Amino acid sequence: MESIGKITEDLINRSPFLREAITDNLINISALARKLKPEIEEKLNKPVKEGAIVMTIKRMSPGLYHRLNIKITNMMSELGDFLVRSNLSDFTYENSESLKSSQSDFIQLMRKESDNFYTISQGLSETTFIVSAGQNDLVKHFFRNEKLKTHNEKLASVTVKLPSVNTEIYGVYYYILKQLAWEGINIVQVVSTSNEFTIVVKQDEIDGAFKILMNLKRIL
Repeated sequence: MESIGKITEDLINRSPFLREAITDNLINISALARKLKPEIEEKLNKPVKEGAIVMTIKRMSPGLYHRLNIKITNMMSELGDFLVRSNLSDFTYENSESLKSSQSDFIQLMRKESDNFYTISQGLSETTFIVSAGQNDLVKHFFRNEKLKTHNEKLASVTVKLPSVNTEIYGVYYYILKQLAWEGINIVQVVSTSNEFTIVVKQDEIDGAFKILMNLKRIL
């Protein structure tokens, strides 16, 4: 049979940012207990005292989150250069055999001009091209026979160079994305390699996103 402690912890862990907020003393524990009480009682099929829930929450150890947060915070102070690009567009097409062929020709052409920016992300069912807005007509021409699923203009990106240790610490991307989410920054696309992480946002949100990412280096 499940206990009050187990149910309470499960409910808290399913809510984004809640465990962290409790650890940082940003949550009114009594108010949280009142909010959780009906669901806990439903799962236990019996009345539960609010005080018991409060004590359960207070006894929860920061444990993994606290240890992980220290590792990530230390790593953030070692972030490398940031690169901002503006005036971008993205195109997402449904995967097909003809798309692969056209994609190869497109890449060959883009490589001939060193100042062109483009990145390609291929998933199981779709492929996204992110290019400088000046290449919009070129993309439309090369993939004119493909099924376009989404297209966005007036985008910008920030690329963060991560220290190599980032691949040994889980939760790095979550930590970065959490900061952006807390500030209401909507991410249109994410592109990553082993030691680089790029977010694509609307052009009018790039200043806010850049400021948040820069502040990560100053959190000690």
